[in-house]
Amino acid sequence: MRNLPVKWGLSLPNRGVLFGLTKIDTILDAARLAEQSGVFESVWFGDSFIHKPRIESIVMLSAAAARTAKVRLGVICMASFPVRHPVLTAIQWASLDQLSKGRTILGVCIGGGHEGELRAFGVKRDERVGRLTEGIELLRQIWSDDEVNHRGKYYTLEGYRIVPKPVQKPCPIWIAVTPDRAVVGDKGIEVAMKRVATLADGFITMPVPHDDFRRRLDLIEKFAREHGRDISNFEVSIHGMVNINDDRRAACEEAMYYFNNYYAPGYPSEELLKIWLAHGPPEECARLIQGWIDMGITTPVLRFTSRNQIGQMERFIKDVLPLLRLNRP
Repeated sequence: MRNLPVKWGLSLPNRGVLFGLTKIDTILDAARLAEQSGVFESVWFGDSFIHKPRIESIVMLSAAAARTAKVRLGVICMASFPVRHPVLTAIQWASLDQLSKGRTILGVCIGGGHEGELRAFGVKRDERVGRLTEGIELLRQIWSDDEVNHRGKYYTLEGYRIVPKPVQKPCPIWIAVTPDRAVVGDKGIEVAMKRVATLADGFITMPVPHDDFRRRLDLIEKFAREHGRDISNFEVSIHGMVNINDDRRAACEEAMYYFNNYYAPGYPSEELLKIWLAHGPPEECARLIQGWIDMGITTPVLRFTSRNQIGQMERFIKDVLPLLRLNRP
């Protein structure tokens, strides 16, 4: 997987519509221009229900599918996955795959565990990992088999025939997870990477220090070998933040406006900002993005933390991309 070519993704702010960062028409124009550029190979949206509300991800992806023909279409982290019923998700996502003629990537995660959102759907915080695991297994069964017979801890389906099926066989499911070593320890990281290696078709991460990330890739490769999985085409993605501005301070200020509204005041930490936000003049942005590529990222998905989504796209292509070395050391 570490020898795969770099494929650029564009993450568009469907939550930003709710606080004046952008407009729906601008987002959809950006998706179309991303495809026309020949640089961006995929377009992505974020996902959450009550905790961090936004224009719903599958609805946004459906609109983008209608305006594009080639780019892959993904949800960068379906944080609502543990509270969505797998049957509804399977039908909606298969419909999207049909609509887009087989261009989807379903990125799933356990979400942030917001108590209010979990309570609204009758899900307990400690059920999230189990629902993620069982949900992935059930989606694959629904999409693969004519008749579904599943009796699990959270879901039971016996003698069901569920259509439509996705165009893609198999329809790719990626797992987004970035365990904090200080919280879960080495054992917790091993458990998470084993889940990725055995259940997922791709891996989405937040930034972590270079050596730590390489160890995580080593674990994925180790567990995949042990389970007889071929991961030669297994993509590794990062959701990276970018703000290109010759005035580095102005770039940081605009990015912080984005973070304060998209997430919460005080997030991300100064330590995380250093490895997550590529900001300032093109040379500074290229330096951090190059670091992501060098540590093994095959599919950088860029989110421009700016009100000028299209201008940032154009500047990345014109001023930053030529500075990058896409061959890994």
